[in-house]
Amino acid sequence: MRPTTLPTTLSDRCTRLFLRSIRPRTTLLIAALVALFAVPAFVQEEMLTGQAENDTAWMDVQRQATMTASTVRSGRARDPVRPDITGVDVIQVVGPDRRVLAATPAARGLAPLTDVWPSAGAPQLDLRTCASQPLGCVYVAALRVDPTPGSAVVYAASRTTGTTRGQWLFALQAAALIVLAAWVVWKIIGRLLCPIEAIRGTLTTINSNNLSCRVPEPRGNDEIVQLARTINGTLDRLEVAKEGSERALAQQRRFACDASHELRTPLAGLRVLLEEAQLHPDETALPDLLRDALGDVDRLQTIIADLLLLSRLEAGMPIEGEAMDLSLLVEEEIALRSDRLPARLRLEAGTTVRACRIQLARVLTNLLDNAQRHAAQTVHVDVYREGSAAVLAVSDDGTGIAGADRERIFERFTRLDAARSRDQGGTGLGLAIARDIAQAHRGTLTAERSDMGGARFVVRIPLAEN
Repeated sequence: MRPTTLPTTLSDRCTRLFLRSIRPRTTLLIAALVALFAVPAFVQEEMLTGQAENDTAWMDVQRQATMTASTVRSGRARDPVRPDITGVDVIQVVGPDRRVLAATPAARGLAPLTDVWPSAGAPQLDLRTCASQPLGCVYVAALRVDPTPGSAVVYAASRTTGTTRGQWLFALQAAALIVLAAWVVWKIIGRLLCPIEAIRGTLTTINSNNLSCRVPEPRGNDEIVQLARTINGTLDRLEVAKEGSERALAQQRRFACDASHELRTPLAGLRVLLEEAQLHPDETALPDLLRDALGDVDRLQTIIADLLLLSRLEAGMPIEGEAMDLSLLVEEEIALRSDRLPARLRLEAGTTVRACRIQLARVLTNLLDNAQRHAAQTVHVDVYREGSAAVLAVSDDGTGIAGADRERIFERFTRLDAARSRDQGGTGLGLAIARDIAQAHRGTLTAERSDMGGARFVVRIPLAEN
């Protein structure tokens, strides 16, 4: 059989919801602890206070009884009796026949306060009695006036303060202390939890599409402030990771798009070449086929290598730099080339930079290849210092680049109309690779108009620190 579940009332749900929060639970705990320590303290205080009052009352009635008995013995007693001790206003002088001989105004018309009669052997007796209805409970000191058998007895009484009033006062004090403690704790916990509630409210609005928000950081350096700083630090790292992931995804998509776009043409040419040879094997010259096929394969290999290099540069590939003389690097690289037009060099010695030699040589090679394709008669290479930067400039006397195209030329696979006729198999990635390498070295690559009327590409890289 399934166990039956009792229905949950609204009050039960509210109670569980109330006790689920730290604030009410802490308040109830502190209030219980205060009550645990305060109630015994107040009880002890009440007992000590009551004992002190009792001792004082007994001393007062005893003194008053002694003074009144002395007055009676000396024959100076009057009716009504005048009390001498403040607070002891009930005094009776009772004869041996139990008849009241004299009394204070407060005791006038009352029967003897008690039936207790001190003997000659015990001339003084103290007692507490509630027999007298008009007076209520009183402390009574009974004292024989003299030791003779017919001696009168003096009753001196003081009304008790009443334990009910003291108990009510004690209860009110204890309740006030507990309520005050609970109120203070409630306020303090509320103030402490206010920043946490603000943090929680902000966190509820943050999702994977909105990582730019930050939780509020209170003043100070307590645990809550440290929590807020830790959360904000985590959000910073998540935002950076998200941006890196999005950038990597964009790079992958761009790589796939570029690869599919640029590889299609040489692959199609290679396929047509091979299919033609397959359809007409007798009419195909094998050396020419192999030469053309290898040319297309070389072009494919170059495009793939350039795309991979661009991907590594965009991914932030670390640069392992070394100090080198930029002018010496230019001399060595040009000495290895066999170009259509000789490059005219204007090099400033001692132009030292910290860079990756292979990558910087790749920049020079790409710029020289571009200049050789478009120059009419002259190519210039300049290296000099300009402030805190080393400048490498490659110029030609070709048709130049229009101002509107001087940024577009650095985009991947961009070929301007004027350049297409002179394109000798370039991949369209050379200038894009050169700019990315320059930026990876904290430098720049820009296109300008040369003094010869053609294009001038200028690389600026920070000089090496001494």
